[in-house]
Amino acid sequence: MTALFALGTSLLWGLADFGGGLLTRRFPALTVVVVSQSIAVVVLGAVVLATGAFDEAGPRLWYAVAAGVVGPVAMLAFYKALALGPMGVVSPLGSLGVVVPVGVGLMLGDRPGLLQFAGIAVAVLGVVLAGGPELRGAPVQRQAVLLTLVAAFGFGAVMALISEASTTLTGLFLALFVQRVANVAVGGAALWVSVRRGGRALPEDGGGLRAIAASLPALAFIGLADVAANGTYALAAQRGPVTVAAVLASLYPVVTALAARGVLKERLRAVQAAGAGLALVGTVLLATG
Repeated sequence: MTALFALGTSLLWGLADFGGGLLTRRFPALTVVVVSQSIAVVVLGAVVLATGAFDEAGPRLWYAVAAGVVGPVAMLAFYKALALGPMGVVSPLGSLGVVVPVGVGLMLGDRPGLLQFAGIAVAVLGVVLAGGPELRGAPVQRQAVLLTLVAAFGFGAVMALISEASTTLTGLFLALFVQRVANVAVGGAALWVSVRRGGRALPEDGGGLRAIAASLPALAFIGLADVAANGTYALAAQRGPVTVAAVLASLYPVVTALAARGVLKERLRAVQAAGAGLALVGTVLLATG
């Protein structure tokens, strides 16, 4: 079940990243974060009320609050990087944040077997190679790499925090709700400051609020897929070694790269195809180890 939940996380995160990267080419990244997460808050609020999850409130929710504060910073950096530079390059580098939950898991006593250690190494190498990686080039490309590394650390921290935020399914619903409320609060404050300083909240090409309304289905998908991914990752981390769950969940860049190839016709270089293959091999080693 650990492998199944973690691979589901990769699929959801990969598709959410692809959608987020597309939307930030038209809308400001902060707007994408705030609107998509606000939709998630409404849906999760209804789930929490329906399941009586408020009864699960306790000190562990501070982990969810921390994840909600770190998350918007990571998402903003990542969406800006995706808008700058090809998705097939940025997304795999973002997976380097896996070192944070893996390190936490090792400190908490996780001891993967030899085969699983080999799977971790092969999968991480494959994910990085799936992006190229193209670290040379114009200043814009260097900026994209820097933003991606900031996002990677943030994503890794969120993975480590959310896995500690609950011990039950209803508690997980409440933790995800609290995380998203914090996301909207932090992201909304940042958007307000940005607008006050002359930034924009709506697309430059016109359309205004009608453009946002027309994109609500895509924004809803991004927000809900991200929530679902956090949930499946928490379940994976609770049911098996955190080190294994974290690495399998971090294969999402392969999904983003393949989506970019299928929809945007971004060409996969030989090294990227080899990286995707290595990621698959690493997945098999982890799942069978």
